[in-house]
Amino acid sequence: MAAELQDLFAFLTVVEAGGFREAARTGGQSASSLSEAVRRLEARLGVRLLNRTTRSVAPTEAGQRLAERLKPALGEVSAALDVVSSFRDRPSGTLRLNVPANVARLVLPPIITPFLKLYPDIRLEVVVEDSFVDVLAAGCDAGIRYGERLEQDMIALPIGPRTQRLALAASPAYLAGRGMPQHPRDLLSHPCLRGQFAGGAIPSWQFQRGAESIILDPAGPLLVRTGASADLLVSAALDGLGIVRLFEDWLAPHLNSGTLVPVLEEWWESFDGPFLYYPGRRHLPSPLRAFVDFVKAG
Repeated sequence: MAAELQDLFAFLTVVEAGGFREAARTGGQSASSLSEAVRRLEARLGVRLLNRTTRSVAPTEAGQRLAERLKPALGEVSAALDVVSSFRDRPSGTLRLNVPANVARLVLPPIITPFLKLYPDIRLEVVVEDSFVDVLAAGCDAGIRYGERLEQDMIALPIGPRTQRLALAASPAYLAGRGMPQHPRDLLSHPCLRGQFAGGAIPSWQFQRGAESIILDPAGPLLVRTGASADLLVSAALDGLGIVRLFEDWLAPHLNSGTLVPVLEEWWESFDGPFLYYPGRRHLPSPLRAFVDFVKAG
């Protein structure tokens, strides 16, 4: 099909130019290659399309009819190819990312604004989903997850902070009434505000200081499916209901203002930051390629 299209383009170029030499000068092909293309087309159709003399080249009646129909059709083909080329040369189109809520809140904000200002023809769609999904099956171009939840056949690229911590905090009023825990085991006698994964699992609270490692499952009055609804945990902690454990950056505004107070800070769990992961195919869609390059440059 590609060869047939090339021959049709060659034929139309010759007709519009009025000859092989003239077409060669304007089309960037040799006169002999154009002549051969027309011969192939005539052989394929079984009809003479051009009358050739030593002085001139003119379309036959069949050639004239074909040229009249080809001109708008091949114009549409050229326009379609130009659209595809624009995706290659100037990134445009839609980029769909699948990310957990904490990434949407803490990692993406300082990235997406400069990215979209640099590439105004790209439209970014962010799907917030805390459960692990097959991003391609979900209709997304790429995902952002933490190392233990990456698919093995994907390329993983660090994005955002390279180290994060899970912080513990409580309101000043709560600590004034119940006292400051001195060791993680003290949490077993405090009401703790817990989060739950989308799949239903309730993650244990892990602590480490030096060689000492502790895993706890403290009880509490509130259990929230983590994600955007984690703000309910923060609100409860601000109201003095108990001790909350969330990403440090999520709690940072309240820690900085003093409305929440750090608890057992020397025991806070730290871990590697998230990764952008995407298929390892050679030709990425231009919006995804632009995003990957932008993240690498940052």
